[in-house]
Amino acid sequence: MGFKMGIVGLPNVGKSTLFNALTRTAAAQASNFPFCTIEPNVGEVSVPDARLDKLAEIAGSKQIIPTRMTFVDIAGLVKGASKGEGLGNQFLANIREVDAIAHVLRCFEDDDITHVEGRVDPVADADTIDTELMVADIESCEKRLANLQRKLKGGDKEAADQERLLKAALAALSDGQPARTVKVAAEDLKQWRMLQLLTTKPVLYVCNVSEDDAAKGNALTARVAEMAASQGNSHVIISARIEEELAQLEPEEAEVFLEEMGLEEPGLDRLIKAGYALLGLQTYFTVGPKEARAWTIKAGTLAPQAAGVIHGDFERGFIRAETVAYADYVALGGESKAREAGKLRAEGKTYLVQDGDVMHFLFNT
Repeated sequence: MGFKMGIVGLPNVGKSTLFNALTRTAAAQASNFPFCTIEPNVGEVSVPDARLDKLAEIAGSKQIIPTRMTFVDIAGLVKGASKGEGLGNQFLANIREVDAIAHVLRCFEDDDITHVEGRVDPVADADTIDTELMVADIESCEKRLANLQRKLKGGDKEAADQERLLKAALAALSDGQPARTVKVAAEDLKQWRMLQLLTTKPVLYVCNVSEDDAAKGNALTARVAEMAASQGNSHVIISARIEEELAQLEPEEAEVFLEEMGLEEPGLDRLIKAGYALLGLQTYFTVGPKEARAWTIKAGTLAPQAAGVIHGDFERGFIRAETVAYADYVALGGESKAREAGKLRAEGKTYLVQDGDVMHFLFNT
């Protein structure tokens, strides 16, 4: 599995420019006026992972298959979206379909680019969107509670569970807190996810800065960092303009360009790493002469479920997993030498897959 991240923000903050750069396409029209993105543009990118290249080199793999990440460029939001202003209803529908939100905030000054509110204040921008999402969730909770009344009178247990969760969400939202701040018991998680509340989505703030501020940020990004920390969220600093230029360069040229800009890696890499951390994702590998491949799973995934990411039959007929840690695989020079050194382990159904594991699954058909 990969994951789907929605790129959101007020109009003219650089969403579409960032999307175009990240997906190496010009599919999204980046223009200096609101709502230039009307339909959500979807693009897939390979997740960069130097470990995969190293494993392929050692194993002599003919093909390298990275895992994928999906970006969705969603129409710009304005104040009143929860009431249908601008393209609000469409925005809210699109955001329900993603796993996480990359909230792009304008952290640069440019008199040639109009701000929809007539000022540059990323914290206020974040508050505008957060408020609209919370208002939409409040209305959703109230409607659902009203619709549950008949079932509740009939003693429906599932309806009673829904009512309890909806009231917990409504209490937080009414107090100005997003629904993701509600502590949900493990046995309630399935029902909680089915509520599809917008503010349960984890948020990553993306500070879009000028080229000069890409390496260290500025006073505006410092304010965003403080806001994100107070919410338990994270942030990354990216220059959409730099990413746009990088997208047009060959790898060798891109490396020189990054060095000149004082950057260690492209913004895409930082964004994906932050997104993985946000969603608690990790990677394991399958390696052989034919191909070296990366697979994305949730941290805490057991071996059979990790095998199921490749194919359902692998999970259903799971016998065991032969596993070697990435560091051991590289240090010893491959699977056979890792086996000889006693570093290749046979793991059963209760094994928690670790980030970087190189795995081979045995299963019954």
